[in-house]
Amino acid sequence: MGISPYYVLLLIPILAVFLLLLLSLIARPRPSRIPIRGRHVFITGGSSGIGLAIAHQAAAEGARVSILARNPKRLEEAREAVRLATGVEVNVFSADVRDAKAVSRAVEEAGPIDVLVCNQGVFMPLELEKQELADVKFVVDVNLMGTFHLIKAALPTMKRRTRETGLPASIALMSSQAGQVGIYGYAAYSASKFALRGLSEALQHEVIADNIYVSLIFPPDTETPGFAEGEQERRPELTNIIAGSSKAMKADDVAKASLNGIKSGRFIIPCNFEGTMIAIATCGLSPQSSFITAFIEVAGASFLRLTALFFQWNWFCTIEKWQTKNSAKLKENPY
Repeated sequence: MGISPYYVLLLIPILAVFLLLLLSLIARPRPSRIPIRGRHVFITGGSSGIGLAIAHQAAAEGARVSILARNPKRLEEAREAVRLATGVEVNVFSADVRDAKAVSRAVEEAGPIDVLVCNQGVFMPLELEKQELADVKFVVDVNLMGTFHLIKAALPTMKRRTRETGLPASIALMSSQAGQVGIYGYAAYSASKFALRGLSEALQHEVIADNIYVSLIFPPDTETPGFAEGEQERRPELTNIIAGSSKAMKADDVAKASLNGIKSGRFIIPCNFEGTMIAIATCGLSPQSSFITAFIEVAGASFLRLTALFFQWNWFCTIEKWQTKNSAKLKENPY
């Protein structure tokens, strides 16, 4: 006698409830709310773009805000913009994140930090064969080593502050969707952003006992000054064909998603629907505090892996067609 299909249908919700209960027990780290009001939020790359938008929103929510960037003039303009919009006076610090000593001095002068947002970043899209190693080093030094410098400088006082106040703190790293999926022309940039994931996962293990939560933010293309000043035009033609279909987000929207994720203590913070799907598809062994999100990751993993393979198929077909077209042009006009 076969099993009745009604029993099979009944079994599905039972298994789903069992899985939810299991995930509620094993999801780590435990959920936590990171308060912002009255606390010190330190933002790098804070003179423009996403960093400035986060500064605006954090100040509007009652945080004490400090921003760090290289250009003193832009820092003063950012300070004035935040003051006019929110009535809050932010502290500004001019330093190059590649200079560990300068970063340490700025962090010491700023005072103990409750929420550190490592938002600095440079983007130099080009095929690796054509890119100078000096440019690769510059991208890695700013995007990755600059983050190490900031965390090393801020972490000791952050740990002391969580012990003194009993409140959780946050370290947020600004990655990119190119830090989840490698794209043609992004070899140096993607390498620097992928590395932030390994740093974040290891660091979360190291600081959770100190009540510090690590967040990794994955924005898509964003309407920042760099984007407006021809970032798309500087990308290789094939990069624009592959990545150009995604619509750029506004910096304010990315900032809102980022700050909400930081306050929720979330490890992975996508910024739009596409980013959420990529986050589920690439979640791997990353920490997950929400058992609901963990359930979606477990349930959707197979389908999203299949979807990801279709995307890769489409990208490789695009590359093949582009290479074939350009090879034909080269034969017609060898000189």
